[in-house]
Amino acid sequence: MNTYTGFIIAGVCAIAAMAVIFGMDLVKMVGGGQEHELYVDPIIDKQNLFIVGRVTVQNTGSQPLSNVVVNFGDGDTLDLGTLEPRQKVIVSPPVDNSMQFVQVTTDQGVFVSKAYRELPKMVGMMGS
Repeated sequence: MNTYTGFIIAGVCAIAAMAVIFGMDLVKMVGGGQEHELYVDPIIDKQNLFIVGRVTVQNTGSQPLSNVVVNFGDGDTLDLGTLEPRQKVIVSPPVDNSMQFVQVTTDQGVFVSKAYRELPKMVGMMGS
């Protein structure tokens, strides 16, 4: 009986640990970590005939972000206005932009600067 009790206690502890770990992720996803937080993901996709760039900007905080401005470099900027919590916008840089980096600023003092990342090529996919 003692062996089975030990296994039951170990199983309950493992389930409780998993619940805590997954619960913390869920709380962060639903509630947001900070009041003013911004997710920026610039992607460059080099095809055989052309280059495509796109930038994902998402308000991951719990409060609205006002005067969101995307700076694509080369003097190219885009004013997105206000982003509500969890609102996501996907934008593209101008055609003649060198697509080196992206900087996003807000009135709340949030500043994110990232270089473009290139998607991995897969066999059979367009451009590979």
